[in-house]
Order: sequence, then C-alpha cells, then structure tokens
Amino acid sequence: MDGPGGPPKDLPDVTARPWRTLADLIGDGDVVVLSGAGLSTESGIPDYRGETGRSRRATPMTYQAFTGSAAARRRYWARSHLGWRHVARAAPNAGHRAVAELQRRGLVAGIITQNVDGLHQAAGAGGVIELHGNLDRVRCLDCGRRSPRADLDERLHDANPGWHAHTETINPDGDAPLPDDRVEGFRVVGCRDCGGILKPDVVFFGENVPRRRVEECFALTGRAGTLLVLGSSLAVMSGYRFVRHAAGLSVPVAIINRGPTRGDADALVTLDAPLGTALTALVDGLAGHP
Repeated sequence: MDGPGGPPKDLPDVTARPWRTLADLIGDGDVVVLSGAGLSTESGIPDYRGETGRSRRATPMTYQAFTGSAAARRRYWARSHLGWRHVARAAPNAGHRAVAELQRRGLVAGIITQNVDGLHQAAGAGGVIELHGNLDRVRCLDCGRRSPRADLDERLHDANPGWHAHTETINPDGDAPLPDDRVEGFRVVGCRDCGGILKPDVVFFGENVPRRRVEECFALTGRAGTLLVLGSSLAVMSGYRFVRHAAGLSVPVAIINRGPTRGDADALVTLDAPLGTALTALVDGLAGHP
C-alpha cells in the first residue's frame, strides 16, 4: 500500500508516488465515489469526527428518541428550523465541482454520498445515491408523503409568529443548539394530508438505511474500477461496509481525507490533504482525458 502522502499541504506535490497512483486509478475510469462530511466542510458545513467536529460536543438525534417523544420532536424541529437555513444556503465547493467534472469526463461511474446537503447535485453531478437521504425533503411517518423542506419551513414560520433565535454553532445535520426556553414554546406542525408525524427525509442514528438503497450501493461498488473515498473517516459501518465489499472483490480503494480513517488498511493508496485542493489538482492533472 502506498502510505499517506506526507503531512497535509495546501499545495500538494502531485509528482509524489501516492498522487501518481491515484491519478492512474482515476484515469482508468469506472470510478465510484463514496463521499462523507469532510467533503462539505469547505462549504461551511461541519462534520462530526473531523477537524471541525473535534471542537463540538454534539449529540445527534436518534430515531428512537424522535419517534418516541413529542418533546424530542419539538426540540429537534425548533433547533432544525434555525439550523437548516445554514445548510440550505451552502454552496458547492471546489471538491464537489471537481467530482462533477470527473463525472462529466466519463471517469466517474457513480456517486454514493453519506451527506444530506445535496451539494453534489448543486455542483452538477447526476445519478447521486443519497445513502442517508436529504435534508431538503420531509417525509410523513404515517402516510409516507414526501414534501419539500422549504414548504415546512414556511409552515413552521407561520405557526410560530414572533419566534426568534440565534446561534453561531451548526451541526452537520442542520441542528443548531438552543436554550430550553427557546424550545419549549415552539409549535410543531403535522402532515398536510393526514396530520401525521413529520420527519426529515434522512436516516437518523439508530435507523436503518432502506434495504433497496443499500443493495444498489453494493452493486455499484462491485462494478467499480476504483472506489474513491472522499472526506469520510469511515467510523460507522453504513459507509465502511462498501469499502470492505470493494476490498473483498479486489476493487482498488483510494482514500483522500484529513487524518486517518477506518478503511486505511483496505486501501491501495491514502492521501491526507484538503479535499478541494487535492481534487482540483487531480482534475487539472487529468486534463488530457475527454
């Protein structure tokens, strides 16, 4: 295995062996991208375990807490009503744009993202499998109806006239810490059709990814020429299983991340580098490809 490409640098040495290995893998095409929160930190969305995550003590909402307690749902929607706007305003960064460009050139065969921010699509990528869903949608737990998050945002605004809050801390799922007194008076609304419980159309901690979606990701990984992991520590099995699947089929695994990952031992090459800078350099280095 080519070891980590030295200490992180803003201007990577693309002539070093790990970079040449990665460029060769991507240049061969049929790349499947598996992206994590580290790809979106340069867009201002923090992660749970990377550099931006170490300064926070966030406890994400679990599926069991959300479904089992009206008070937990009120706390979630009050905090998310404030924090979601930060995610909704985020713009794709150089890393997202580089992935979209590699796809446009025919080198990326598929994209699996653990992120719920929609930034791959905003950068122009297509056919993205959103492993954990998307914060831009809401689903009714009773009738299954899906609706735009912007619609719910308007309804929550109307249901809570005069409600104001401010925070400078945002979590990766759009959750924003709030004092109890700002949560207690918040009014939650139900489904327009049946009045049922509304939940963001994302997979909470403690909730299973839909089986069909997982099977699609396994199939895509199995057909890959290379599995390229971007900005994920692979700390949870939800994403790590695809690395294990690829390695078990002798599909080369390449990882670009800030810091070590759980999948490093399975990888042919690992690079510790800023995602936007690294991916832009790789795209520039592959300029000869169509």
